[in-house]
Amino acid sequence: MKIDSLLKEISIKQIEGKKNPDINNIQFDSRKITENDLFVAIKGTQSDGHDYIETAIENGARCIVCETLPDKCHKDVTYILVDNSSEALGLLSSAFFGYPSSKMVLVGVTGTNGKTTIATLLYQMFRKFGHKSGLLSTVCNYVNDRKSEATHTTPDPIELNRLLKEMVDEGCEYAFMEVSSHAIEQRRIAGLQFDGGIFTNLTRDHIDYHKTFENYLNAKKKFFDNLPAEAFALTNIDDKNGSVMLQNTKARKHTYSIREMADFKTKIMENSFEGMSLDINGIEVQVPFIGKFNAQNLTAVYGATVLLGKSKMETIINLSALTPVSGRFEYLRSPKGWTAIVDYAHTPDALNNVIGTINQIQNGKGELITVVGCGGNRDKGKRPMMAKEAVNGSEKCIFTSDNPRDENPEDILKDMTAGLDNEDMGKVLVISDRKEAIKTACMLAHKNDVILVAGKGHEDYQIIKGEKTHFDDKETILRFFY
Repeated sequence: MKIDSLLKEISIKQIEGKKNPDINNIQFDSRKITENDLFVAIKGTQSDGHDYIETAIENGARCIVCETLPDKCHKDVTYILVDNSSEALGLLSSAFFGYPSSKMVLVGVTGTNGKTTIATLLYQMFRKFGHKSGLLSTVCNYVNDRKSEATHTTPDPIELNRLLKEMVDEGCEYAFMEVSSHAIEQRRIAGLQFDGGIFTNLTRDHIDYHKTFENYLNAKKKFFDNLPAEAFALTNIDDKNGSVMLQNTKARKHTYSIREMADFKTKIMENSFEGMSLDINGIEVQVPFIGKFNAQNLTAVYGATVLLGKSKMETIINLSALTPVSGRFEYLRSPKGWTAIVDYAHTPDALNNVIGTINQIQNGKGELITVVGCGGNRDKGKRPMMAKEAVNGSEKCIFTSDNPRDENPEDILKDMTAGLDNEDMGKVLVISDRKEAIKTACMLAHKNDVILVAGKGHEDYQIIKGEKTHFDDKETILRFFY
């Protein structure tokens, strides 16, 4: 493929060296370069791809996209100078794979909590309508009914466009994807053509990366700012930042809510551990989902489906047949009479929502025992906030390891307990071994009690000292069910 055919949408400052070479592939990792590949030098948070240009050339790269020309340029290599290599990588990847997003209806979901549920349920919904569809999510990627492991909430641009091309090749008409703040900021979605965007909510998360909440907010807002006029922008106005997302968008503006007047409005009629009865825009429906946050998620799914042209009644019928996402308020009933709930809640707001939902349904019938930890090498500021949310809403708490990564688990646990007073600590056990923490919770539980195991949800691994080993919260709970 001639490089010139990929450069139509890229703002180029300068081209040096050989004109219009053939390239076989695109890479941003110099270790993956083979003969006649294009290497895009990205300035990352951990390393700078410009330091590996010479290595890429030694491995066979014959075309380099960069923000700064190297001191030494090879005559038989093409150097393309751009303002932003990350954005160029997205645009190049889209062009290299034949602009796959333009050949499907693509909807992106962004926000702090609820992205996985909404994207996955939209995928389920359109499959129930009989459409071949794709999903890009934190839990799993699907090309119609073929699944593949997800390593990031939003893949890198090359993998992202490769997956979208696979969807096109297999006849998918729709694709639904989570859009993380990292992906927006790092331009991973550059070159994609979105037909709709959904905003869930915004609470403290990823401050280790974005540095301030305002930067985090602006990253999410950029997604809506860049939607085309033909797309829809659907926002949750129960969140104070929901209207902010619509301020500068050219897309068609729509709202959803469980509290305010909105285009798509839901009332919770009944709520139990078995499910909810909802009234959505005047139509009642029974769903196997639990809690206000899921009522919001389902309202977004309903709204997006209607905005994509489906009839209201058919959408309601399909909505009632959707199934909860793995590790999202997943409900297990022990033969001993207590209940366990596994949830991905890993932010203070998400933990508050889950605990509040459990207590509302429990209504004093039993105690809540919360098992929770915080991830290593991530935002340290939310650790005492997570601990306080757990203590405030639970009768007993067990603080334990989540994914410590390269940090000492004991240091993370000290950060969690740092803001708690003696009365708070009277509710708390600290057990760094997650298996032992879950086992202890199961031993403490009595009839009508609820054990919440929060933070990891669908994850079937734990990362300790950089090593990834198998660990599944649900699987661990089931060992101590009897």
